[in-house]
Amino acid sequence: MTTSGRAANTPGTGGQRAAKSEPAAGSDVAGDEASEHGMGQHSDSQHGTAAPTGAEGRDSDFVQSLDRGLAVIRAFGPGRERLSLSDVARETGLTRAAARRFLLTLVKLGYVRSDGREFSLRPLVLELGYAYLSGLAMPEIASPHLEELVARVRESSSITVLDGHDIVYIARVPTKRIMTVAISVGTRFPAHATSMGRVLLAGMSPDDLDKYLSEGDLGTFTARTVTDPDRLREIVREVRRQGYAIVDQELEEGLRSIAAPIHGSGGAVIAAINLSGHASRVSLAAMRAVLLPALLETAARIEADLRSQGAS
Repeated sequence: MTTSGRAANTPGTGGQRAAKSEPAAGSDVAGDEASEHGMGQHSDSQHGTAAPTGAEGRDSDFVQSLDRGLAVIRAFGPGRERLSLSDVARETGLTRAAARRFLLTLVKLGYVRSDGREFSLRPLVLELGYAYLSGLAMPEIASPHLEELVARVRESSSITVLDGHDIVYIARVPTKRIMTVAISVGTRFPAHATSMGRVLLAGMSPDDLDKYLSEGDLGTFTARTVTDPDRLREIVREVRRQGYAIVDQELEEGLRSIAAPIHGSGGAVIAAINLSGHASRVSLAAMRAVLLPALLETAARIEADLRSQGAS
């Protein structure tokens, strides 16, 4: 399988080559100062695009230069490990002059490296995400339970939280098979097309769910992907009622998954746990009869440990 999601930014070696007309990273570009204030805009902040100017730009508490610098970092990712100056400008919606200034600043700070033609992230950028992960008790508490579950059922297991319209992986234990889905901590997938996403959506209030369904990008990934807001609302209600979700090849052909909620001490859904396997190996009936009991048992044990350690 080839599913990789929108993975956390990590350094890499592949990617596009710069065009022959691309200036060296350290070359002078006239008008840097002026063009920084006239840079382009982009509406999508998932990959690395800066927030559009407007209300945010006029907000005295909104630091637009910080937003643009973070957008440059987010421009790198799977398939975009090495980018030229023009690539970064295109991904972020910034002018080439502005993108160059941010890139060279990040180079001096140690977050980005340059070979004179292309840029790539350096390991120091991991500290930005580690600050969040190190403050989470969930991965440390849940990992032994995930390992036990995977050893028991011989299918991969993960835990995610909801971040905007996506789920984000915070813990994962893959099964030891030759072919596995390429997922790691930090990987993102759209919530509507995943079992864990639907479990997390089921934990939302009705108003928040309505907002998600009206504003979210309900993209199609396979012929089975449910994208109709009304149908998704019905599915989420059923997930809430039954206490688990099954997604059958909606994110990727051949991939099935089953998920259950993890509740905090107050009863709110704070994360989701799943088991995933290939459709040729795991039937829907087996998911309910074999995997679901083990999954629910593991979720309950994680909840108990979170309560005992005051971590939820």
